[in-house]
Amino acid sequence: MRLQEYFLLPGPTNVPNNVLRSMAAPMINHRGPAFQEILEAITEKSKKVFKTKHEVFTLTASGTGGLEAAVVNFINPGEKVIVASIGNFGERFEKIAKQYDADVEFIDFGWGNAIDPEVLEERLAKDVNHEIKAILCQHNETSTAVVNPIKAVSEARKGHPALLIVDTVSGLGAAEFDMDGWNVDVAIAGSQKAFMAPPGLAFLAANERAMKKAETCTNHKFYFNLLEARKWLEKGQTPFTPAISVFYAVEEALRYFDEVGVDAVVRDHYRHRDLVRTGLKAMGLELLIKDDAIASPAVTAVKCPEGIDPAKLRKLLLEKFNIVIAGGQGKFSTSTFRVGHLGAVQDMDLIAAISGLEMVLKIMGADISLGQGVRAMEEALLAE
Repeated sequence: MRLQEYFLLPGPTNVPNNVLRSMAAPMINHRGPAFQEILEAITEKSKKVFKTKHEVFTLTASGTGGLEAAVVNFINPGEKVIVASIGNFGERFEKIAKQYDADVEFIDFGWGNAIDPEVLEERLAKDVNHEIKAILCQHNETSTAVVNPIKAVSEARKGHPALLIVDTVSGLGAAEFDMDGWNVDVAIAGSQKAFMAPPGLAFLAANERAMKKAETCTNHKFYFNLLEARKWLEKGQTPFTPAISVFYAVEEALRYFDEVGVDAVVRDHYRHRDLVRTGLKAMGLELLIKDDAIASPAVTAVKCPEGIDPAKLRKLLLEKFNIVIAGGQGKFSTSTFRVGHLGAVQDMDLIAAISGLEMVLKIMGADISLGQGVRAMEEALLAE
């Protein structure tokens, strides 16, 4: 029998039992009125999460599919774009844009840093002929556990007409985000993160300025054609067969956002971030991101103590205590591990994870005093 794991990844995340049960509903006609009702409900409720009055498309795809949809609908071949990168997923955005023949100017702010809006402001000020047509960046970079200052990035345009296209796959619902208030043109999210549903759906929100660009975009596309998706959405349908069971799940999960409010969900993510960081610091562990101002509310990256192999650490956590955490990525893959606190995570899940981490590190010979991390977390909870 497979027991329930303490599942603390930056995605996919825990799926609440009521959301899982919703997926057991019978199949329905995706061209019929029952599916239309679900699609329209998800469309309207997801707008509240994005904080937009503009169009939202629900695509049967991963988050990466959503990023590809953004590139092929809003960037013409040969157009100059900036990719502002701080980690693995910024580099992925660059690869997708280049695959579709964009002229990419890659600005690397370094793994473990946040985007510096002043650098973008200076670069755009030099673009007097407005050759740069879009800025592509991440809201929340899970590879380094950094959240970017998207509002300031948007303001850095200072009237420059470049579209701002934001990957908020792991950010939406976890970190503060206001699409319309921050003047973000395109934003992409995924069902398997703060939405608390299984993988399978990507959400792409686009304002009027972006959709006007889509109407003239000549890039190759078929499955991810948003103009076609718009036509079908007007009929309450999707162009192609949707992942109906995941639609059930997302509809159920979004009820929670409606009940408690998006801002409350976001506040809870920051609260869990602070709780985890409190426990890890009390253990004497070094966090990859020391500045709370840019620390991700979705995941925390931790430097392994000297002599500790993060892969063996994660293996022992799973074998001994049924705790699942993430490995580091890219240049940090052999030196860090990551604790996710995204989606349907509860206080006691996090305390259990820190307790297990203390014991496994002790077993592996690290200089750890048992109970320090857990005690700090308990005291923080009691002080609330």
